[in-house]
Amino acid sequence: MTLSWKARRRLSLLILVVALPLYIVVVVNVLALFDRPSFWVELAIYVILGIIWALPLKAVFRGVGQPDPAAPPPDSRH
Repeated sequence: MTLSWKARRRLSLLILVVALPLYIVVVVNVLALFDRPSFWVELAIYVILGIIWALPLKAVFRGVGQPDPAAPPPDSRH
């Protein structure tokens, strides 16, 4: 089942506004349970986890910033 452009746009907004901040809070709290590693290890963990969240959602975000492909072309006469 493929999502329409409008549905993908709404879903991507929901992901960025609700799910991403929630993911960040969960990651920070889980990492706080362990002893704090060195700066470079901690930075690497955050960079890797910052990339990993987007990989399964790549299909949702693809083409969302483009104009709706199903919309009729705008009238160019002025």
